[in-house]
Amino acid sequence: MPGVEVKVEGLTKSFGRANIWSDVTLTLPPGEVSVLLGPSGTGKSVFLKSLIGLLKPERGSIVIHDTDLVRCSESKLYEIRKLFGVLFQDGALFGSMNLYDNIAFPLREHTKKSEAQIRDIVAEKMDMVGLKGDEGKLPGEISGGMRKRAGLARALVLDPEIILFDEPDSGLDPVRTAYLNQLIIDLNAQTDSTFLIVTHDINTAQTVPDNIGMLYRKHLAMFGPREVLLTSEDPVVAQFLNGRRQGPIGMSEEKDTAQAAREMAEIEELEGLPPVKPQLEATAGLPERKAVQRRQARVRDMMHTLPPAAQEAILRSQQQEVPQRATAVGASPYSAPAAEAPTQTIPRLDAPQTPEHPRNPENPENPEAPEPPLGSPITTRPPSGPTAGPGRHRFR
Repeated sequence: MPGVEVKVEGLTKSFGRANIWSDVTLTLPPGEVSVLLGPSGTGKSVFLKSLIGLLKPERGSIVIHDTDLVRCSESKLYEIRKLFGVLFQDGALFGSMNLYDNIAFPLREHTKKSEAQIRDIVAEKMDMVGLKGDEGKLPGEISGGMRKRAGLARALVLDPEIILFDEPDSGLDPVRTAYLNQLIIDLNAQTDSTFLIVTHDINTAQTVPDNIGMLYRKHLAMFGPREVLLTSEDPVVAQFLNGRRQGPIGMSEEKDTAQAAREMAEIEELEGLPPVKPQLEATAGLPERKAVQRRQARVRDMMHTLPPAAQEAILRSQQQEVPQRATAVGASPYSAPAAEAPTQTIPRLDAPQTPEHPRNPENPENPEAPEPPLGSPITTRPPSGPTAGPGRHRFR
């Protein structure tokens, strides 16, 4: 069963006279990974705190399981919060507790489980994030990446339906960020929970989520499937997702219209849209992410509403990129080789959904074979070898 749907409508938050954002409306699809982007100071962390009821918006609604968190009682809000797991920027671990006690804390606080049950749960979650064997270490004795993973293990112990990540990549080098991104994808494959990630990392935004949203100038600029945002011609979205200097976003605030127009003219000569980066796949040996099929079905339904250039870029990405299960990324090189799995067929976004649709005749051992026609499915084989097993996510 996928994670729960989170429906946000007309949400407005201010601190005194300072308006943070207004009329934010979006729906986090159940079981999918969503990313919230935006320039610094646009209220992304405020949005996360509003979702779990730590801050009360002035207007709007946040509906989970038919309960409006903005208007419900304190006792009801306390119960709804148990559906959430939160990874804070710095891990937010108790410095005087070892990792085991930090991760066991929510179980001791919110459940009546025995210590034997708690020990089994903590061991399972620590193994999921690659911290098995580090139970006795204090937060001050480990690296920033390990603290992040310990905080993530603590967020997982109550088996939440919704997991919030507040800038999980902050303070991490690119290698550790890549490992963490793979870990997020793998956890989603295993739990099918609803994930919402606040980040500034462009590579994370391009390769991890099923859905992308962006806050800008106190409003939600756009929210939708990754294919739609990554091919968007909206100046703000395109500038941010491609890390360009040219565009409406300036160093501190938005630029004046004349300057933005001059800079946009510099990139008007570029032909077409930039290629859509492939999304990370779950490590071989783990379940396939059900969220991918749900998102691709939505994209197929809305393809006819997209601009021609966006449609072409999406279809081109489907032709040129063959999705593969992750191999070395995030997997331990010391894990046992995974058993050879059967060939799997992944339909293209534009492929007719009919049982008699022909299989892809592409022969990987014959590079001169013609490319499959548009609309045919892509037949892939899972990776094999010593790095293809599920493994543990060991990074420090």
